[in-house]
Amino acid sequence: MTEDPQVTEESQEAEEGLDVEALQAERDQLFDRLQRLAAEFDNYRKRNAREQAALSKHANERLVKELIPILDDLGRALEAAADHEAAKLEDGVRLVHRAFSELLTKEGLAEIATEGKFDPHVHEALLSQPSDAAEGSVIEVVQKGYKLGDKVLRPARVVVAAAPAAQPPVREADQGRGSRGNREVPPATEDR
Repeated sequence: MTEDPQVTEESQEAEEGLDVEALQAERDQLFDRLQRLAAEFDNYRKRNAREQAALSKHANERLVKELIPILDDLGRALEAAADHEAAKLEDGVRLVHRAFSELLTKEGLAEIATEGKFDPHVHEALLSQPSDAAEGSVIEVVQKGYKLGDKVLRPARVVVAAAPAAQPPVREADQGRGSRGNREVPPATEDR
């Protein structure tokens, strides 16, 4: 019976040695996988940044290419201005404005509607004025606002209608008296 305890102690030590070696091998394998995964993620991040830069460059390139004819029209309008041809200048500026407006509309730019009630999401109230219009409605547009898709690029700057200014109530005690309230105002005397 003395041999049995020795055999079990040796076998336990051998098993523990194998367990430690197996755990170390598994740890090394997991560490290697972690390093590979980190390297793959880093490569993905760099590749994504390059693709974003290329996409931005090509988007700008396309927009600039479409702006070139408008630049040409503006040059022609400036030439007409140099020759003092007012009618041609006005026509040229209108042409440039229309072309530029059409291009921006095609790219998704839309003017913010300013009729009706004030909307703080798309309007910026510069001031409010007493008006006969409904309180809180837009009565004047100071600067147009624009949206690109659903995003507000610049809010419309507007003047908002306030309630009409109410006249202060006249107290009975104030009737027939001057502007000094309840005190009597002596009549003006003429010095001769």
